[in-house]
Amino acid sequence: MNRMKIMVNGLPGNMASNVVKHALGDNRFSLIPCSLTGPEISDTETIIDSVSFSLIQPDARDRLIDDIKQKEGAFLSVDFSLPPAVNSNAEFYCNHALPFVMGTTGGDRQRLEDTIRSSSIAAVIAPNMAKQIVGFQAMMEFASNSFPDLFDGYSLAIKESHQKGKADTSGTAKAMVRYFKRLGLSFAEEDIVKERDPEIQQSVWKIPEEYLQGHGYHTYGLVSKDQTVQFEFTHNVNGRDVYAQGTLDALIFLAEKITKGAQGQVFSMIDVLKGV
Repeated sequence: MNRMKIMVNGLPGNMASNVVKHALGDNRFSLIPCSLTGPEISDTETIIDSVSFSLIQPDARDRLIDDIKQKEGAFLSVDFSLPPAVNSNAEFYCNHALPFVMGTTGGDRQRLEDTIRSSSIAAVIAPNMAKQIVGFQAMMEFASNSFPDLFDGYSLAIKESHQKGKADTSGTAKAMVRYFKRLGLSFAEEDIVKERDPEIQQSVWKIPEEYLQGHGYHTYGLVSKDQTVQFEFTHNVNGRDVYAQGTLDALIFLAEKITKGAQGQVFSMIDVLKGV
């Protein structure tokens, strides 16, 4: 079995590093020892599980990527860069014919999809790479499409907690807002309560100390107008392993689509789950 060549960008970031660790232990993948990184990174290399990865700054990537392609042949890219780099990174991948999986939230999402659809490549893009959470979102989407206004008159509270370094509001929480709106609830993304204070996370949210630097806790609470009925949905994730596992599955899915000639197509993690 030929191993799939992948290049994980965003090192030495936590999520990218976690994907690398999982890929190194998976015989389906062969890692290219390079990673596109951001201008805030001064190091020229990072070491993960005794494997050294060269870090490529933005001003050098156009010059070096052709050399990498010539040396390595065809490969897929993984992108877990910071939100401000989402659109420029996507344009880079499209300009250099590099199919990719992107798990980063933020950026101009319409522009992102338009960029890919006008290109010669395909990509998987999702704000959440955890298959089980994506499955939960799919159930909510089904409910919102099948039973519009089911919760008309109810109030909604959404709370999410992530590590201090996550600047933007959870993309998963934002997606849930759309589903709840279809179910009859009046709620705006700006109403999401976002927690990033480690002290409050530990004392109030009861998040284990070892996961303060990597977690995703979400709670969606619904209460009827007369206060007699209450619903609560919660999904809490400690660590980043579940997202890395989903990312590898997305790579396998994308590779299969490319072998069937996929071009200018944007796939979601729902597509990955369905395998369509």
